[in-house]
Amino acid sequence: MKKVFTVVIAVLMCASVVFAQAAAEENPTISVWVSGAGSQVEVLKAACEDFTAETGIKVEFSAPGDTYEEMMKTKMASNDLPDVFDTHGWAVVRYSDYLMPVNDMAFYKNISSQIIPTVSKDGKTYVLPFDMDLTGIVYNVDVMNEAGVDVDKIKTWADFEAACEKIKAIGKTPVTLGGSSGVTVGWYYDRVAPSFYYTDETNSKAADLKSGKFDPKPWEEISAMLDRWVSKGYLNADCVTGDFMGDITAISTAKAGFDFIQNVAITMGRANVNPDGNMGMMPIPSKSASDEPSLISGEGVALGIWKDTKHKAAAEKLLNYLAQPEVAAKVCTATGNVPALTNVKVDLGVLQQYIDKYSDVEAFNYFDRAYCPSGMWDVMCATGQDVLAQKSGAVAESAKQMKSTFDALWGN
Repeated sequence: MKKVFTVVIAVLMCASVVFAQAAAEENPTISVWVSGAGSQVEVLKAACEDFTAETGIKVEFSAPGDTYEEMMKTKMASNDLPDVFDTHGWAVVRYSDYLMPVNDMAFYKNISSQIIPTVSKDGKTYVLPFDMDLTGIVYNVDVMNEAGVDVDKIKTWADFEAACEKIKAIGKTPVTLGGSSGVTVGWYYDRVAPSFYYTDETNSKAADLKSGKFDPKPWEEISAMLDRWVSKGYLNADCVTGDFMGDITAISTAKAGFDFIQNVAITMGRANVNPDGNMGMMPIPSKSASDEPSLISGEGVALGIWKDTKHKAAAEKLLNYLAQPEVAAKVCTATGNVPALTNVKVDLGVLQQYIDKYSDVEAFNYFDRAYCPSGMWDVMCATGQDVLAQKSGAVAESAKQMKSTFDALWGN
């Protein structure tokens, strides 16, 4: 009798454990980490709270702010990542080995073709992208009209320089670039580099870059072009000491023609400088006539699922919930960027006509995010500042430094 009682107790204990595990899995707690700050974080946090109220699945929401990137590197090193996390522009290069593909999830069919290459590798897409920094070159419409420049006839960099000559001839600054912080110089390289390295499939160096081979010759050409623009007077006189807001002011008040900056220049210019600022966005020229102009399709807010999560079903349920048009639209509105899901609609104001106009233009990821090891951005900016300042030997040195840094960081 004692044996029977012992067996019954054991069975009941096992059953209670199984039931407890089942209950825990039915209403688990999943961790969600996001980068950034401000309204987009608040929108995501509120959406996760609504998800919990609707499903019973608890969410531990964390937004570490400036420490996010370093904390994620630590978690990658220990292979202990959040169940769901924001890839902050690095879905493929940095995080693809830690993420499960989302190709079989309900929202996948709605991901825009202009962002798919940015968040995919070898046919596998790794995140739910909410928005994309779909951009090219910002320009002032009034300056173009006055100079007689049709931006849609600018196909190559040679065409672009011809347009700069026309703008210079009417007494305007062809290109505004405030390089004091280095960031705006980095944006120049990030936009120009794809056309020299891989947008032209017949001369693409993408395979070399992916295998750790950096050719410095195209980079020297890119730097030489910037140096030439300075020499020809295409840039603002204070290009070395000017700043981001100076660029926005110049482009929104028709003092400059082109600006190598995100589309935020349009919204910020109209909101903070000139409500009547007449600005547009155009594709980025190609290096040669055998290629076509392109756009930059930078990853915005994007969430992926850790491939080793113990709560896969709950994490997938969360992503499908967040991908609903009414939820995703709030994120896009908060960032002011183009929706990355085709079934999401937001009011982008004056920018919308350009997004629609160039919806068929092929888009590529930022150069440093797509093909460079982590840590290259600062080198791009610093060496570019030297080129902008026309320091002796800066053009050749920029290519040399990019090559040596690429080689040193590759595989680390």
